[in-house]
Amino acid sequence: MATPTNQFDSYDAVGIREDLSDLIVNISPEETPFFSKCKKTKATNTYHEWQTDELRAAAANVNVEGDATVASARQATVRLGNYTQIIKGAVNIPDTDEGLNKAGRNREISYQILKLGKELKRDIELALFANNARAAGASGSAGRELAGLPSWITTNIDEASDATAATGDGTDARTDGTAAAFSQTRFDGVMQSIWEEGGTPDRVYLSAGQMNVALGFTGMNNQRSTIGAAVGGTNAVVNAVDVYVTPWGTVEFVPSRLNRASDVFILQSDMFEVATLRPMKTTELAKTGDSTTRQIVTELTLVSKNEKASGAVYDNS
Repeated sequence: MATPTNQFDSYDAVGIREDLSDLIVNISPEETPFFSKCKKTKATNTYHEWQTDELRAAAANVNVEGDATVASARQATVRLGNYTQIIKGAVNIPDTDEGLNKAGRNREISYQILKLGKELKRDIELALFANNARAAGASGSAGRELAGLPSWITTNIDEASDATAATGDGTDARTDGTAAAFSQTRFDGVMQSIWEEGGTPDRVYLSAGQMNVALGFTGMNNQRSTIGAAVGGTNAVVNAVDVYVTPWGTVEFVPSRLNRASDVFILQSDMFEVATLRPMKTTELAKTGDSTTRQIVTELTLVSKNEKASGAVYDNS
């Protein structure tokens, strides 16, 4: 159909108001499952310390009637520690923003502070999972660094033959070896080792790719066809792993986006804490011009109360 002669249509019009939705869509993941699960405790020094201990091995205990009792050799506790790491960020917004009428938020600085807080929580989660040794830092030249999970978990592990395990006290990182496929056999072996050491793990943190492997574990693949059982009678296929029950304990699988795909951590949750020297706080910094700067800062560290209660499958392809 032809357009009428001299039609004045929307392409010719000037002054049509913009159609901008009052909605901001952000699907960036913000979950921090390990950080959120850790018990929060207080640190009172930049080097936070704790102690571990263990019982001697069981031994035959046969004694002669009336014999004099001799004291057995005793073992001192082990003193461990981790440095607090400063994690911070800031936003700077021109004061002109106060007079602007914006879509999706009233004040830009409030919106950006909210975003920054979520970003810093993800930075914390990344630091807790990192294969990183603790570092004391130096005045004016280097920041303190906390030792992440791979620096602590060394007793109950499955790793490549050419890998080098960490010492287990946070002083060094592990050296990765030649990657091999993650498997149920490797996983079950670590679960057994943890049990033999006295641990009772409850959570497994792993990447999406390794989660797909776990879905195929024999005896735990929960894939089934449900006919007419869903809401409204809709057919559904469910493929999920809630818990994995083994003779060595029952664990929940929790996919994580921020731990390395090569690492699968099998943790007893109450054996890990986050010790905070300075809780997350928002502070307005001094004005140096026609703008406003807000800083968010926190200082904290990871506490591995006794690494023998947990384990890891390392060097997964």
